[in-house]
Amino acid sequence: MSTTLKPGAISLFESVIMGIAGSAPGFSIATTAAVLIATAGNVSINALLVFAIPMLGIAVSYKGLNKKLPRAGAAYDWTTESFGKLLGFFSGWALLIATLVFVVSGSLTVGGNLMNIIDPALSSNLIATTSLGAFVYLLIGLVLIAGISLTSKVQVVMTSIELTILAVVAIAAYVHAGKVGAVQHPSFAWLGFQGYTLSSFAATALVVVFFYWGWDVTCNLSEETSDVPPNSAGNGGFYSVFITIGLFVAFLTAALVLFSMSTAQGFNVNIVYNIALQAGLGNVGAKLASFAVVLSGIATLETSMLQFSRTLFSMGRDRSMPTSMGLVDARTRTPVRTMILLIILGLVMIFASSFLPSIGTIIADSISAVAVQVCYYYGLAGLVCAWVYRDTYKESVGSWVLYALYPFLSAISLLVLGLYAIQTFNTVTKVVGIGGLLIGIVFFRPSGWKASLTTALAE
Repeated sequence: MSTTLKPGAISLFESVIMGIAGSAPGFSIATTAAVLIATAGNVSINALLVFAIPMLGIAVSYKGLNKKLPRAGAAYDWTTESFGKLLGFFSGWALLIATLVFVVSGSLTVGGNLMNIIDPALSSNLIATTSLGAFVYLLIGLVLIAGISLTSKVQVVMTSIELTILAVVAIAAYVHAGKVGAVQHPSFAWLGFQGYTLSSFAATALVVVFFYWGWDVTCNLSEETSDVPPNSAGNGGFYSVFITIGLFVAFLTAALVLFSMSTAQGFNVNIVYNIALQAGLGNVGAKLASFAVVLSGIATLETSMLQFSRTLFSMGRDRSMPTSMGLVDARTRTPVRTMILLIILGLVMIFASSFLPSIGTIIADSISAVAVQVCYYYGLAGLVCAWVYRDTYKESVGSWVLYALYPFLSAISLLVLGLYAIQTFNTVTKVVGIGGLLIGIVFFRPSGWKASLTTALAE
């Protein structure tokens, strides 16, 4: 056992792929496009673009902070370094809880879409989709335990296939609309703010935060990423955000063009499948669209599990969590213990979710619960970047605006959003979103956890 991850295992190209996989275009569109349309209506595209602004501000923060301190804990490490152990711990804890919550909705969606390919009649059966989703989740965990080199290669293959299929579906959708005619014709009103209220604005923003979340996995892999060219991990996440913005806008526009508002809102399990059907790609094309969503779901589950394992590993290495979590396997150079813990916790939560009424309910509640956790730890990262680069105006006003002012404003907008949105949550979402964060108090140790015998020997 050691405390050092495998350096140089990921290239800049692989880092960009990891960032795209983390945001999961296919999965995010399939699971949340209908929710976004139901919340924002005709101004859904406006919501995607408006809330991309603070998200890019956080991406800039990660890029700047990773250049200064490339660490597996990313936001956890940076916040601890600048703002102390308490805020640092809860930054890391928020990511851990967000990942655990996402594991449930992610696995169920993968199970549902995979079942839709195998046996459509069972795709709405919660027990069947739960079991299949749990099986896939376990397989992903075993691949991750095998090491980052294999994980990265698998990720490149899956995401490349996913993006190819999504591109074909999107092009077919626009060709179909051009030939047959659009159900709703594109309008500049789609870029406006008409119909927004304060509560709907907040609810819409949370959905969009969930849409974009995940690209930051690249910085959690910074200790395992090649530094040729410099800051590949930070740049990889930053570049990936632009690609995912383009894909999100393209598919949301396709949904609004092909379907009426009420029809689009009903496709809350896999709107990509329905877009492919409506675009005239037939059952084969629709099945391929579902396959792309399955690949995307597997890819984003993989990146989420990577974030969990690297963050918990870094917290264990720093003694913010039990020190046994801060060790890596000598052969694979992977934090195997954190992965085993995540697999066990994930399987328990996945099967526990079968007691909830429907897949749609689980997905809707998890989106808000995850988004508020993300607002918190993204917001802290933005504030840290503003603090670290606060004096750069002495050398360059442009650098100060980019790395201090922009991250600060982005951070404030996300933190305010999270605080306001909590008031609109139902009971289940409040328990998961707020209760999950507060449970961290049980694990926080101001003076750190004591080193275990295994850790002491490793050191």
